[in-house]
Amino acid sequence: MPSSVKDGGCVFAANPDQSFFEQVVFWAPEVLPTVIPIRPAVPVGTDTRVSLKLDELTAGELRQAPDGWYAVLFLRGVEHRVWLKEPPVIADTYAVELPLDRDFEFRAHAARRLWRTLNDRPPGPPLHVFSVQRRRRLALALRALDARMDGSTYREIAEVLFGTRQIPERAWKTHDLRNRTIRLVQTGFALMRGGYRALLRPPSRKK
Repeated sequence: MPSSVKDGGCVFAANPDQSFFEQVVFWAPEVLPTVIPIRPAVPVGTDTRVSLKLDELTAGELRQAPDGWYAVLFLRGVEHRVWLKEPPVIADTYAVELPLDRDFEFRAHAARRLWRTLNDRPPGPPLHVFSVQRRRRLALALRALDARMDGSTYREIAEVLFGTRQIPERAWKTHDLRNRTIRLVQTGFALMRGGYRALLRPPSRKK
């Protein structure tokens, strides 16, 4: 099924029989700020040139969209994403284009990590990393969403997520786990209705 531009994905075909981890997912740069806009450039100075070798990418790592070409590079165990307005060419040097918009620091950080990787240096940590606690809550929310959409009651969902021993025989309607289960279901619905896009963007550093 093609992904929806409105949902943040580019118009690329996705295999419904494969999971997220079994295929490369491409994102539009306005949704995922770590997508790096690049273009071929004339090298400056006499430093050793570093090539991205985009012409060597497989079909699963390079896709065409109405607004250009998208590539996903897997270098030194790190995923890097780039976007070109023109078809990739055999070029020794590429330049990074960084508009002075709200995503400047995110793209600049991603570009620096790519540059360090291409120069055989540790890329450094990403700006956006989920804590173990947040990952667990998101996983619970999606499980609760699936169960609710399948017709399960809040109590049934709570029994699966937290165990039947945690669920009281009486006073269920006032129990904390009932409220927690309802919040998880609400979070799951919010994610399904587009809230997942906020997960792609690092939190604002504004105070």
